[in-house]
Amino acid sequence: MSKPLHIIILAAGEGTRMKSTRPKMLQTVGGRPMLSHLLDTAVSLEPEQVHVVAGSGLEAVMAACSSYPVNWVHQGERLGTGHAVIQAMPDVPDEAAVLVLLGDTPLIPAGLLSSMLEQYCSPLSLLTMELEDPTGYGRILRDPGGNIIGVIEHRDAGAEQHKIREVNTGIIMADAENLRGWLQRIGCDNANGEYYLPDIFSMARAENGEIHGVMAPDAADLQGANDRKQLAALERRYQHHMASGLMASGVQLVDPERVEVRGNVEAGTDVLIDINVVLEGKIGLGDGVVIGPGAVLKDCELAAGTRVHAYSVLEGVTTHGACDIGPFARLRPGTVLSAGCKVGNFVETKNAQFGEGSKASHLSYLGDSVIGSTVNIGAGTITCNYDGANKHRTVIEDDAFIGSDTQLVAPVTVGRGATIGAGTTVTRDVPADSLTVSRARQSTIEGWKRPQKEKVK
Repeated sequence: MSKPLHIIILAAGEGTRMKSTRPKMLQTVGGRPMLSHLLDTAVSLEPEQVHVVAGSGLEAVMAACSSYPVNWVHQGERLGTGHAVIQAMPDVPDEAAVLVLLGDTPLIPAGLLSSMLEQYCSPLSLLTMELEDPTGYGRILRDPGGNIIGVIEHRDAGAEQHKIREVNTGIIMADAENLRGWLQRIGCDNANGEYYLPDIFSMARAENGEIHGVMAPDAADLQGANDRKQLAALERRYQHHMASGLMASGVQLVDPERVEVRGNVEAGTDVLIDINVVLEGKIGLGDGVVIGPGAVLKDCELAAGTRVHAYSVLEGVTTHGACDIGPFARLRPGTVLSAGCKVGNFVETKNAQFGEGSKASHLSYLGDSVIGSTVNIGAGTITCNYDGANKHRTVIEDDAFIGSDTQLVAPVTVGRGATIGAGTTVTRDVPADSLTVSRARQSTIEGWKRPQKEKVK
Protein backbone atom coordinates (compact mmCIF):
# COMPACT_ATOMS: atom_id res chain seq x y z
CA MET A 1 0.00 0.00 0.00
CA SER A 2 1.52 3.28 -1.13
CA LYS A 3 -0.41 5.62 1.14
CA PRO A 4 0.75 6.39 4.68
CA LEU A 5 -1.31 4.41 7.21
CA HIS A 6 -3.08 6.01 10.15
CA ILE A 7 -4.88 3.75 12.63
CA ILE A 8 -7.78 5.03 14.75
CA ILE A 9 -8.75 2.89 17.73
CA LEU A 10 -12.17 3.55 19.22
CA ALA A 11 -11.69 3.07 22.95
CA ALA A 12 -14.22 5.36 24.60
CA GLY A 13 -16.60 2.66 25.78
CA GLU A 14 -17.37 2.93 29.49
CA GLY A 15 -18.16 -0.74 29.94
CA THR A 16 -21.04 -0.17 32.34
CA ARG A 17 -22.01 -3.83 32.09
CA MET A 18 -18.62 -4.73 33.54
CA LYS A 19 -19.82 -3.10 36.77
CA SER A 20 -16.34 -1.82 37.46
CA THR A 21 -14.72 1.47 38.47
CA ARG A 22 -12.00 0.86 35.86
CA PRO A 23 -12.46 1.99 32.25
CA LYS A 24 -13.49 -0.79 29.89
CA MET A 25 -10.18 -0.68 28.02
CA LEU A 26 -8.29 -1.44 31.25
CA GLN A 27 -10.14 -4.69 31.91
CA THR A 28 -7.51 -7.37 31.61
CA VAL A 29 -6.95 -10.31 29.28
CA GLY A 30 -3.89 -12.42 29.98
CA GLY A 31 -2.98 -10.13 32.87
CA ARG A 32 -2.77 -7.04 30.64
CA PRO A 33 -5.27 -4.30 29.68
CA MET A 34 -7.38 -5.17 26.65
CA LEU A 35 -6.17 -2.07 24.88
CA SER A 36 -2.50 -3.05 25.20
CA HIS A 37 -3.10 -6.21 23.16
CA LEU A 38 -4.64 -4.20 20.34
CA LEU A 39 -1.89 -1.59 20.51
CA ASP A 40 0.72 -4.34 20.10
CA THR A 41 -1.09 -5.45 16.96
CA ALA A 42 -1.52 -1.91 15.65
CA VAL A 43 2.14 -1.00 16.16
CA SER A 44 3.21 -4.22 14.38
CA LEU A 45 1.54 -2.90 11.20
CA GLU A 46 4.08 -0.02 11.18
CA PRO A 47 1.60 2.84 10.74
CA GLU A 48 2.64 6.44 10.49
CA GLN A 49 0.49 7.17 13.56
CA VAL A 50 -1.88 5.42 15.94
CA HIS A 51 -4.73 7.52 17.33
CA VAL A 52 -6.68 6.29 20.35
CA VAL A 53 -10.05 7.88 21.03
CA ALA A 54 -10.93 7.53 24.71
CA GLY A 55 -13.61 9.03 26.93
CA SER A 56 -13.95 9.08 30.69
CA GLY A 57 -10.91 7.63 32.42
CA LEU A 58 -8.58 8.91 29.71
CA GLU A 59 -5.79 9.70 32.16
CA ALA A 60 -5.88 6.18 33.62
CA VAL A 61 -5.85 4.63 30.16
CA MET A 62 -2.94 6.84 29.08
CA ALA A 63 -0.97 5.92 32.20
CA ALA A 64 -1.54 2.19 31.68
CA CYS A 65 -0.42 2.38 28.03
CA SER A 66 2.21 5.09 28.33
CA SER A 67 4.92 2.99 26.64
CA TYR A 68 3.13 3.07 23.28
CA PRO A 69 3.67 5.81 20.65
CA VAL A 70 0.07 7.00 20.58
CA ASN A 71 -1.79 10.20 19.79
CA TRP A 72 -4.44 10.35 22.51
CA VAL A 73 -7.77 11.91 21.58
CA HIS A 74 -10.47 12.77 24.11
CA GLN A 75 -14.12 12.19 23.22
CA GLY A 76 -15.93 14.38 25.71
CA GLU A 77 -19.41 13.26 24.72
CA ARG A 78 -20.07 9.72 23.53
CA LEU A 79 -22.25 10.39 20.50
CA GLY A 80 -21.62 7.24 18.50
CA THR A 81 -18.87 5.58 16.49
CA GLY A 82 -19.01 8.17 13.71
CA HIS A 83 -18.60 10.96 16.23
CA ALA A 84 -15.61 9.13 17.77
CA VAL A 85 -13.81 8.91 14.43
CA ILE A 86 -14.53 12.59 13.78
CA GLN A 87 -12.57 13.49 16.95
CA ALA A 88 -9.38 11.91 15.54
CA MET A 89 -9.63 13.16 11.94
CA PRO A 90 -8.02 16.62 12.51
CA ASP A 91 -4.72 14.82 13.10
CA VAL A 92 -5.00 12.68 9.95
CA PRO A 93 -3.69 14.06 6.64
CA ASP A 94 -5.84 13.84 3.51
CA GLU A 95 -3.31 11.68 1.68
CA ALA A 96 -3.45 8.91 4.32
CA ALA A 97 -5.37 5.65 4.42
CA VAL A 98 -7.28 5.20 7.68
CA LEU A 99 -7.84 1.88 9.43
CA VAL A 100 -10.51 2.06 12.15
CA LEU A 101 -10.30 -0.59 14.89
CA LEU A 102 -12.45 -1.30 17.94
CA GLY A 103 -10.73 -1.24 21.31
CA ASP A 104 -12.82 -4.04 22.76
CA THR A 105 -11.72 -6.61 20.15
CA PRO A 106 -8.19 -7.08 21.51
CA LEU A 107 -7.37 -10.46 19.98
CA ILE A 108 -7.76 -9.65 16.30
CA PRO A 109 -4.73 -11.23 14.59
CA ALA A 110 -2.14 -8.99 12.98
CA GLY A 111 -2.16 -11.34 10.00
CA LEU A 112 -5.84 -10.66 9.35
CA LEU A 113 -5.29 -6.91 9.38
CA SER A 114 -2.24 -7.28 7.16
CA SER A 115 -4.41 -9.17 4.68
CA MET A 116 -6.96 -6.36 4.81
CA LEU A 117 -4.21 -3.83 4.07
CA GLU A 118 -2.93 -5.92 1.15
CA GLN A 119 -6.43 -6.24 -0.31
CA TYR A 120 -7.39 -2.63 0.32
CA CYS A 121 -9.43 -1.12 -2.50
CA SER A 122 -9.85 2.64 -2.43
CA PRO A 123 -11.89 4.45 -1.28
CA LEU A 124 -13.59 2.09 1.25
CA SER A 125 -13.18 -1.46 2.54
CA LEU A 126 -14.78 -3.17 5.47
CA LEU A 127 -14.12 -6.34 7.41
CA THR A 128 -17.03 -8.76 7.66
CA MET A 129 -17.64 -12.06 9.39
CA GLU A 130 -20.19 -14.87 9.41
CA LEU A 131 -22.00 -15.80 12.61
CA GLU A 132 -24.20 -18.74 13.47
CA ASP A 133 -26.37 -16.33 15.45
CA PRO A 134 -26.06 -12.79 14.03
CA THR A 135 -28.65 -11.29 16.37
CA GLY A 136 -27.86 -7.68 17.15
CA TYR A 137 -25.36 -7.19 14.31
CA GLY A 138 -25.74 -5.09 11.19
CA ARG A 139 -26.27 -7.35 8.14
CA ILE A 140 -24.16 -7.02 5.02
CA LEU A 141 -26.30 -6.35 1.94
CA ARG A 142 -24.99 -7.50 -1.44
CA ASP A 143 -26.34 -7.18 -4.96
CA PRO A 144 -26.86 -10.24 -7.21
CA GLY A 145 -23.25 -9.90 -8.36
CA GLY A 146 -21.98 -10.20 -4.80
CA ASN A 147 -20.99 -6.56 -4.44
CA ILE A 148 -21.60 -4.90 -1.06
CA ILE A 149 -24.30 -2.25 -1.39
CA GLY A 150 -24.78 -1.41 2.28
CA VAL A 151 -25.35 -2.46 5.85
CA ILE A 152 -28.70 -2.66 7.60
CA GLU A 153 -28.90 -2.67 11.37
CA HIS A 154 -30.62 -5.59 13.07
CA ARG A 155 -33.46 -3.48 14.42
CA ASP A 156 -34.22 -2.13 10.91
CA ALA A 157 -33.89 -5.43 9.03
CA GLY A 158 -36.84 -7.38 7.67
CA ALA A 159 -37.52 -11.07 8.11
CA GLU A 160 -35.47 -12.13 5.07
CA GLN A 161 -32.59 -9.83 6.00
CA HIS A 162 -32.53 -11.34 9.49
CA LYS A 163 -31.53 -14.62 7.81
CA ILE A 164 -28.28 -13.07 6.54
CA ARG A 165 -25.34 -14.42 8.52
CA GLU A 166 -22.65 -12.10 7.15
CA VAL A 167 -22.36 -9.10 9.45
CA ASN A 168 -20.45 -5.88 9.88
CA THR A 169 -17.53 -6.04 12.33
CA GLY A 170 -17.21 -2.25 12.63
CA ILE A 171 -13.66 -2.37 11.27
CA ILE A 172 -13.21 -0.29 8.14
CA MET A 173 -10.47 1.16 5.97
CA ALA A 174 -10.92 4.30 3.92
CA ASP A 175 -9.10 7.10 2.14
CA ALA A 176 -8.81 9.94 4.63
CA GLU A 177 -10.07 12.68 2.32
CA ASN A 178 -13.21 10.75 1.37
CA LEU A 179 -13.78 9.60 4.95
CA ARG A 180 -13.62 13.17 6.19
CA GLY A 181 -16.25 14.24 3.69
CA TRP A 182 -18.59 11.35 4.50
CA LEU A 183 -18.30 11.96 8.23
CA GLN A 184 -19.27 15.60 7.79
CA ARG A 185 -22.54 14.51 6.16
CA ILE A 186 -23.74 11.81 8.54
CA GLY A 187 -26.64 12.77 10.76
CA CYS A 188 -28.03 11.74 14.11
CA ASP A 189 -31.65 11.24 13.13
CA ASN A 190 -32.09 7.99 15.04
CA ALA A 191 -33.52 6.76 18.32
CA ASN A 192 -30.28 7.40 20.22
CA GLY A 193 -29.39 10.70 18.61
CA GLU A 194 -25.93 9.38 17.70
CA TYR A 195 -23.64 9.53 14.66
CA TYR A 196 -23.06 6.01 13.37
CA LEU A 197 -20.02 5.14 11.31
CA PRO A 198 -21.89 2.61 9.10
CA ASP A 199 -23.96 5.51 7.74
CA ILE A 200 -21.02 6.32 5.45
CA PHE A 201 -21.57 3.07 3.51
CA SER A 202 -24.55 4.35 1.56
CA MET A 203 -22.63 7.52 0.67
CA ALA A 204 -19.65 5.53 -0.53
CA ARG A 205 -21.92 3.29 -2.59
CA ALA A 206 -23.69 6.26 -4.18
CA GLU A 207 -20.44 8.03 -5.06
CA ASN A 208 -18.23 5.14 -6.08
CA GLY A 209 -20.52 2.24 -6.85
CA GLU A 210 -18.58 -0.39 -4.92
CA ILE A 211 -17.62 -1.18 -1.34
CA HIS A 212 -14.88 -3.73 -0.97
CA GLY A 213 -15.34 -6.43 1.67
CA VAL A 214 -12.84 -8.74 3.36
CA MET A 215 -14.33 -11.63 5.30
CA ALA A 216 -12.57 -12.83 8.45
CA PRO A 217 -11.90 -16.59 8.22
CA ASP A 218 -12.73 -17.07 11.91
CA ALA A 219 -15.32 -14.88 13.58
CA ALA A 220 -13.93 -15.80 17.01
CA ASP A 221 -10.87 -13.65 16.19
CA LEU A 222 -13.16 -10.63 16.41
CA GLN A 223 -14.75 -11.56 19.70
CA GLY A 224 -15.43 -8.54 21.91
CA ALA A 225 -16.20 -8.06 25.58
CA ASN A 226 -18.98 -5.94 26.98
CA ASP A 227 -19.55 -7.81 30.23
CA ARG A 228 -17.72 -10.16 32.59
CA LYS A 229 -18.97 -13.29 30.84
CA GLN A 230 -17.67 -12.13 27.47
CA LEU A 231 -14.40 -11.04 29.11
CA ALA A 232 -13.97 -14.54 30.52
CA ALA A 233 -14.59 -16.00 27.05
CA LEU A 234 -11.86 -13.73 25.67
CA GLU A 235 -9.52 -14.93 28.41
CA ARG A 236 -10.18 -18.56 27.48
CA ARG A 237 -9.46 -17.89 23.82
CA TYR A 238 -6.27 -16.04 24.67
CA GLN A 239 -5.08 -18.83 26.96
CA HIS A 240 -5.88 -21.44 24.32
CA HIS A 241 -3.75 -19.48 21.86
CA MET A 242 -0.85 -19.16 24.31
CA ALA A 243 -0.98 -22.85 25.25
CA SER A 244 -1.02 -23.85 21.59
CA GLY A 245 2.05 -21.69 20.98
CA LEU A 246 3.94 -23.29 23.87
CA MET A 247 3.12 -26.80 22.71
CA ALA A 248 4.08 -25.93 19.13
CA SER A 249 7.50 -24.87 20.46
CA GLY A 250 7.93 -28.27 22.16
CA VAL A 251 6.72 -27.58 25.71
CA GLN A 252 4.79 -30.43 27.34
CA LEU A 253 1.65 -29.15 29.04
CA VAL A 254 0.03 -31.81 31.21
CA ASP A 255 -3.33 -30.12 30.62
CA PRO A 256 -3.40 -27.10 28.25
CA GLU A 257 -6.70 -25.96 29.77
CA ARG A 258 -5.10 -25.52 33.18
CA VAL A 259 -2.09 -23.33 32.44
CA GLU A 260 -2.38 -19.53 32.61
CA VAL A 261 0.07 -17.36 30.66
CA ARG A 262 0.06 -13.67 31.58
CA GLY A 263 3.19 -12.50 29.86
CA ASN A 264 5.88 -13.73 27.48
CA VAL A 265 7.35 -17.22 27.86
CA GLU A 266 10.47 -18.51 26.14
CA ALA A 267 11.22 -22.18 26.70
CA GLY A 268 13.92 -24.64 25.69
CA THR A 269 13.48 -28.30 24.82
CA ASP A 270 11.80 -30.93 27.01
CA VAL A 271 10.19 -28.40 29.34
CA LEU A 272 7.27 -29.82 31.33
CA ILE A 273 4.56 -27.68 32.91
CA ASP A 274 2.05 -29.36 35.20
CA ILE A 275 -1.53 -28.30 35.93
CA ASN A 276 -2.73 -25.00 37.44
CA VAL A 277 0.54 -23.19 36.77
CA VAL A 278 0.50 -19.39 36.35
CA LEU A 279 3.26 -17.71 34.33
CA GLU A 280 3.42 -13.92 34.57
CA GLY A 281 5.67 -11.26 33.08
CA LYS A 282 8.87 -12.29 31.33
CA ILE A 283 9.63 -15.98 31.81
CA GLY A 284 12.64 -17.92 30.51
CA LEU A 285 12.73 -21.70 30.97
CA GLY A 286 15.88 -23.59 30.02
CA ASP A 287 16.07 -27.11 28.63
CA GLY A 288 14.48 -29.77 30.83
CA VAL A 289 12.91 -27.36 33.33
CA VAL A 290 10.01 -28.92 35.23
CA ILE A 291 7.29 -26.77 36.80
CA GLY A 292 5.12 -28.64 39.30
CA PRO A 293 1.38 -28.25 39.87
CA GLY A 294 0.02 -25.02 41.31
CA ALA A 295 3.28 -23.08 40.92
CA VAL A 296 3.23 -19.33 40.23
CA LEU A 297 6.17 -17.72 38.40
CA LYS A 298 6.63 -14.04 37.66
CA ASP A 299 9.63 -12.52 35.87
CA CYS A 300 11.86 -15.55 36.33
CA GLU A 301 14.84 -16.93 34.41
CA LEU A 302 15.33 -20.61 35.22
CA ALA A 303 18.39 -22.45 33.91
CA ALA A 304 18.36 -25.89 32.34
CA GLY A 305 17.45 -28.71 34.67
CA THR A 306 15.79 -26.58 37.34
CA ARG A 307 12.81 -28.19 39.06
CA VAL A 308 10.07 -26.16 40.73
CA HIS A 309 7.95 -28.41 42.90
CA ALA A 310 4.27 -28.06 43.71
CA TYR A 311 2.71 -24.82 44.98
CA SER A 312 5.86 -22.75 45.00
CA VAL A 313 5.71 -18.99 44.29
CA LEU A 314 8.67 -17.39 42.51
CA GLU A 315 9.07 -13.73 41.58
CA GLY A 316 12.20 -12.15 40.14
CA VAL A 317 14.20 -15.37 40.53
CA THR A 318 17.26 -16.39 38.51
CA THR A 319 18.93 -19.78 38.58
CA HIS A 320 22.38 -20.47 37.15
CA GLY A 321 22.39 -24.21 36.59
CA ALA A 322 20.03 -26.93 37.75
CA CYS A 323 18.37 -26.19 41.09
CA ASP A 324 15.63 -27.75 43.22
CA ILE A 325 12.89 -25.46 44.55
CA GLY A 326 9.95 -26.30 46.81
CA PRO A 327 7.41 -27.62 47.33
CA PHE A 328 5.67 -24.69 49.04
CA ALA A 329 8.66 -22.37 48.70
CA ARG A 330 8.39 -18.61 48.27
CA LEU A 331 11.26 -16.97 46.44
CA ARG A 332 10.99 -13.19 46.17
CA PRO A 333 12.74 -10.66 43.92
CA GLY A 334 16.51 -10.67 43.94
CA THR A 335 16.87 -14.37 44.65
CA VAL A 336 19.76 -15.86 42.66
CA LEU A 337 20.59 -19.55 42.90
CA SER A 338 23.76 -21.16 41.59
CA ALA A 339 23.95 -24.71 40.26
CA GLY A 340 23.02 -27.49 42.65
CA CYS A 341 21.13 -25.32 45.13
CA LYS A 342 18.07 -26.53 47.00
CA VAL A 343 15.48 -24.24 48.54
CA GLY A 344 12.90 -26.50 50.13
CA ASN A 345 9.47 -26.49 51.65
CA PHE A 346 8.26 -23.38 53.51
CA VAL A 347 11.49 -21.49 52.87
CA GLU A 348 11.21 -17.80 51.98
CA THR A 349 14.01 -15.85 50.35
CA LYS A 350 14.34 -12.22 49.34
CA ASN A 351 17.34 -10.52 47.76
CA ALA A 352 19.39 -13.60 48.57
CA GLN A 353 22.29 -15.06 46.59
CA PHE A 354 23.23 -18.72 46.95
CA GLY A 355 26.56 -20.22 45.90
CA GLU A 356 26.86 -23.63 44.27
CA GLY A 357 25.50 -26.59 46.18
CA SER A 358 24.03 -24.62 49.09
CA LYS A 359 20.83 -25.82 50.70
CA ALA A 360 18.02 -24.42 52.82
CA SER A 361 15.64 -27.34 53.00
CA HIS A 362 13.00 -26.40 55.56
CA LEU A 363 11.12 -23.60 57.26
CA SER A 364 13.56 -20.69 56.95
CA TYR A 365 13.60 -17.00 56.05
CA LEU A 366 16.70 -15.70 54.28
CA GLY A 367 16.62 -12.04 53.30
CA ASP A 368 19.33 -9.61 52.15
CA SER A 369 21.85 -12.42 52.25
CA VAL A 370 24.97 -13.54 50.43
CA ILE A 371 25.41 -17.28 50.96
CA GLY A 372 28.55 -19.04 49.75
CA SER A 373 28.99 -22.49 48.26
CA THR A 374 28.08 -25.80 49.97
CA VAL A 375 26.42 -24.04 52.89
CA ASN A 376 23.81 -25.93 54.88
CA ILE A 377 21.01 -23.86 56.39
CA GLY A 378 19.15 -25.76 59.12
CA ALA A 379 15.39 -25.75 59.62
CA GLY A 380 13.95 -22.68 61.31
CA THR A 381 16.89 -20.39 60.51
CA ILE A 382 16.07 -16.73 59.97
CA THR A 383 18.07 -13.69 59.01
CA CYS A 384 16.97 -10.74 61.13
CA ASN A 385 17.68 -8.21 58.40
CA TYR A 386 15.29 -5.35 59.29
CA ASP A 387 15.75 -3.16 62.34
CA GLY A 388 12.50 -1.27 61.86
CA ALA A 389 14.07 1.41 59.67
CA ASN A 390 16.83 -0.11 57.54
CA LYS A 391 17.73 -3.42 55.91
CA HIS A 392 21.07 -5.05 56.75
CA ARG A 393 23.05 -7.80 55.05
CA THR A 394 24.01 -11.24 56.25
CA VAL A 395 27.06 -12.95 54.75
CA ILE A 396 27.57 -16.69 55.14
CA GLU A 397 30.84 -17.87 53.64
CA ASP A 398 31.60 -21.19 51.92
CA ASP A 399 31.15 -24.52 53.73
CA ALA A 400 29.43 -23.02 56.76
CA PHE A 401 26.89 -25.11 58.70
CA ILE A 402 23.99 -23.25 60.26
CA GLY A 403 22.16 -25.30 62.89
CA SER A 404 18.39 -25.41 63.20
CA ASP A 405 16.52 -22.53 64.82
CA THR A 406 19.38 -20.07 64.40
CA GLN A 407 18.76 -16.31 64.32
CA LEU A 408 21.33 -14.28 62.41
CA VAL A 409 20.99 -10.64 63.49
CA ALA A 410 22.32 -8.55 60.62
CA PRO A 411 24.67 -7.03 59.82
CA VAL A 412 26.72 -10.14 60.51
CA THR A 413 29.23 -12.41 58.79
CA VAL A 414 29.66 -16.14 59.34
CA GLY A 415 33.17 -17.19 58.39
CA ARG A 416 34.20 -19.98 56.03
CA GLY A 417 33.69 -23.46 57.43
CA ALA A 418 32.09 -22.18 60.66
CA THR A 419 29.48 -24.22 62.53
CA ILE A 420 26.64 -22.62 64.47
CA GLY A 421 24.89 -24.81 67.01
CA ALA A 422 21.14 -25.25 66.97
CA GLY A 423 19.14 -22.60 68.80
CA THR A 424 21.85 -19.95 68.60
CA THR A 425 21.26 -16.22 68.27
CA VAL A 426 24.19 -14.68 66.39
CA THR A 427 24.74 -10.97 67.03
CA ARG A 428 28.47 -10.70 66.22
CA ASP A 429 30.64 -11.95 63.38
CA VAL A 430 31.48 -15.66 63.60
CA PRO A 431 35.12 -16.67 62.97
CA ALA A 432 36.00 -19.26 60.35
CA ASP A 433 36.36 -22.98 61.19
CA SER A 434 34.83 -22.60 64.64
CA LEU A 435 31.79 -23.72 66.64
CA THR A 436 29.59 -20.94 67.93
CA VAL A 437 26.81 -21.58 70.43
CA SER A 438 24.73 -19.10 72.42
CA ARG A 439 22.08 -20.77 74.52
CA ALA A 440 21.39 -21.21 78.23
CA ARG A 441 22.64 -24.33 80.03
CA GLN A 442 19.88 -26.95 80.24
CA SER A 443 18.58 -27.60 83.74
CA THR A 444 15.75 -29.59 85.32
CA ILE A 445 13.61 -28.53 88.28
CA GLU A 446 12.53 -31.56 90.21
CA GLY A 447 9.03 -31.62 91.66
CA TRP A 448 7.76 -28.80 89.51
CA LYS A 449 4.06 -28.98 88.81
CA ARG A 450 2.25 -27.51 85.86
CA PRO A 451 -0.40 -24.90 86.80
CA GLN A 452 -3.94 -26.23 86.73
CA LYS A 453 -7.16 -24.44 85.97
CA GLU A 454 -9.46 -24.07 88.92
CA LYS A 455 -12.49 -26.31 88.74
CA VAL A 456 -15.78 -24.49 88.54
CA LYS A 457 -18.07 -25.59 91.40
